[in-house]
Amino acid sequence: MKTAVVAGASGLVGSALVSLLLELPHYAEVHLLVRKEIGLTHPKLIQHVVDFDKMQSLELGFQAVDAFCTLGTTIAKAGSREAFKLVDHDYVCSFAKKTFSMGVTGFYVVSSMGANPTSAVFYNKVKGEMEEDLKKCNFPRLGIFRPSLLLGPRTEKRAGEKFAGWLMKTLNFLIPAKYKAIHVDKVARRMIEVALGKGNGIFVLESDKLQG
Repeated sequence: MKTAVVAGASGLVGSALVSLLLELPHYAEVHLLVRKEIGLTHPKLIQHVVDFDKMQSLELGFQAVDAFCTLGTTIAKAGSREAFKLVDHDYVCSFAKKTFSMGVTGFYVVSSMGANPTSAVFYNKVKGEMEEDLKKCNFPRLGIFRPSLLLGPRTEKRAGEKFAGWLMKTLNFLIPAKYKAIHVDKVARRMIEVALGKGNGIFVLESDKLQG
């Protein structure tokens, strides 16, 4: 059986992912790196309260095979472009480097549709730069997942996203598969499917490939 480590467990995709990991017999332990403990208990669950600014100096005391990263915020929530990049690029890459040094062989990250390091859109540019920097870590297996608008039980209210989600569901039959809104459970399931798959390499799944 495997051991998994997750960063971003309190988020929309992260919470769905952790629930699935705990149900699977493939994983004996699921370790969470969190700013503060989440309200979840399970015999296989171990939470580590950490400072993401000091990731490289952490002594975590466990070994893992698979690392899952669902860290992410928005520019509005972060307060500035710099603060957004700190979470969506710097923390992600720092987590990757740390887990690689711990012997992790599979790293699986939630990016975004439109991720491109040369994009004129700042959000997409940061996501694209993050992806490129993860490739340089040389994990035997790297999974990059690029969902469209995420649907699921948000704990915070985002009026714009709520309206967009309603609109996309209403006009679902007109929207190409790549751009359809997607439920977080589907993203989480595809992440685990790829993690449990065979063969090494870089696996990039656009939103239409996450829908199944």
